[in-house]
Amino acid sequence: MSGEATPAIQASGLVFAYKKGSPVLDIDELTIERGEKVFLFGPSGSGKTTLLGLIAGVLRPPPGSLHVLGRDLGALSGPARDSFRASNIGYVFQMFNLIPYLDVRDNIALPIRMNAERRNRLALPLDEAVAEAAEHLGIGHLLRERVTRLSVGQQQRVAAARALVGAPAVIIADEPTSALDADRRHAFLELLFRNVTELGSTLVFVSHDLSLAERFERTLSLPDFNRVAV
Repeated sequence: MSGEATPAIQASGLVFAYKKGSPVLDIDELTIERGEKVFLFGPSGSGKTTLLGLIAGVLRPPPGSLHVLGRDLGALSGPARDSFRASNIGYVFQMFNLIPYLDVRDNIALPIRMNAERRNRLALPLDEAVAEAAEHLGIGHLLRERVTRLSVGQQQRVAAARALVGAPAVIIADEPTSALDADRRHAFLELLFRNVTELGSTLVFVSHDLSLAERFERTLSLPDFNRVAV
């Protein structure tokens, strides 16, 4: 299962439980095509974080089928999944996960410095690519600032630039707008959509805020396809 014609994400018969507990995911079928912008929602405890962890290769897939960009994640070792994630998946975390002792530039550059495949996809030298990513997200003037000195909205844009630089094929955004007011949420989405479209990446955006759903091409309610969701 490979090639550009394959879906970005395809799961079937996926049942996941932590250790010997009850399953938290039981998914018959899930397909997200390449280039789609998908809004995923569900209440706390419905399995959103677990599903994202499986897609990103943080969690080892159980028996069943989970392919991301044509790769069978269940067939990969832990280090191989880590390498695949670093090369192909950009992740915007809810709490941003920025490195506090680094400036904006070095936070954005971090995944490129750590992964040769993403570095090789750069069309520009590293410093220029980082500056371009920052400029696209309206933080080009902050490259030498410590991230601890930035506003929440600015930190969010640093996290997005870090996820986008090096053109990963899949972008996962986990509740990235939860700390923003309505105007800033919509402004951030405009920037995110524009950048994802330019890259041709697939976007999986998780939020409790259903008012954002109408801006996406497709909305998925996790309880609708996770048979053990609360």
